[in-house]
Amino acid sequence: MQTSFLQFSRSKTFTLTSLRFSIPERSSLFNRSTMASASMAVLPSTPIRQISTHGQRARVSALNKFASRSRVSMSASVGSSVALTDDLLFKDYKPTRAFLFPGQGAQAVGMGKEAQTEPAVAELFKKANDILGFDLLDICINGPKDKLDSTVISQPAIYVTSLAAVELLRARGGEDIINSADVTCGLSLGEYTALAFAGAFSFEDGLRLVKLRGEAMQDAADAASSAMVSVIGLESDNVQLLCDAANEEVDEKDKVQIANFLCPGNYAVSGGVKGIEVVEAKAKSFKARMTVRLAVAGAFHTSFMEPAVSRLEAALATTQIRTPRIPVISNVDAQPHSDPDTIKKILARQVTSPVQWELTVKTLLEKGLKRGYELGPGKVIAGIVKRMDKTAAIENIGA
Repeated sequence: MQTSFLQFSRSKTFTLTSLRFSIPERSSLFNRSTMASASMAVLPSTPIRQISTHGQRARVSALNKFASRSRVSMSASVGSSVALTDDLLFKDYKPTRAFLFPGQGAQAVGMGKEAQTEPAVAELFKKANDILGFDLLDICINGPKDKLDSTVISQPAIYVTSLAAVELLRARGGEDIINSADVTCGLSLGEYTALAFAGAFSFEDGLRLVKLRGEAMQDAADAASSAMVSVIGLESDNVQLLCDAANEEVDEKDKVQIANFLCPGNYAVSGGVKGIEVVEAKAKSFKARMTVRLAVAGAFHTSFMEPAVSRLEAALATTQIRTPRIPVISNVDAQPHSDPDTIKKILARQVTSPVQWELTVKTLLEKGLKRGYELGPGKVIAGIVKRMDKTAAIENIGA
């Protein structure tokens, strides 16, 4: 008998060994990040073997140092340091099969159509309609596109449709293929989907968080003039130099930063509109192949999203989060975390932290990942994995 992920029993009991460390809870612009629709830009072909492990990990630790090279203020808000618990439960995880979930930007009119006849999928959309107050499946299948593309619609739509893809895979391959996943992660919004799949919170609680997240990010974007652009054909160090040069020419409110470390040669820059325009104008002189302005509401995953953080913190505080049954790799630090309080803090920080997707994929491949499944609309994640390692086995399961 098949069991949907809504009914998945969390049968394992773990003893946690913890250590304490402090990280910034809300720092300034250069501790911020980008949304997943940066993944819609052109992807270069750079094998994983050509990427320096030391250099890539250094990019994560160097994020705070970027500010000293720019003219961006590093003033921290009150209570800027919090203690997080980083336990050792998933420290030495060895991935063999990964479920990977897309983020905002992957949506397309027609998604959900293939899976809608599955009873478990129909139940997901019914629950979603009750929570959201509108017919989500109708918008997914019929659009219109501009409505589906709006942040407040696309985030819940991708979350639900991605979990619908899990049910479609279950129907095709049985329970064993679902249970074979021993690690999961998602690009920006997709991290919520991954946490739901891993049993950290219920489908319903996850959808409520995603709904609020979309609304809070849209409101924050409406409050200031900001934008995002993908820079294609440069390594991250050179993109940072491009940002530094742009920041020399704009006011504080228009400063820019690297916001999404997507894959080698493809990085998204976020910031004020004037700063983004300078990046676009200077990109060729820095030997960039091209720039692609992203069709997003604003500079997601940057300090422009700071107003969304407190709303997320309040919602997360009242949400029951459990230890995931398998490792869920965080966008913030490309590491798995099992402590529920740590997960809550990271999810609140995620909207203002650089997305470490390149390091996430690289680490999975280096740790010996045998097979991956991209579950949900689009094929961007599969494309990234293949570009980082042409021999990688990854399959897209749409819905």
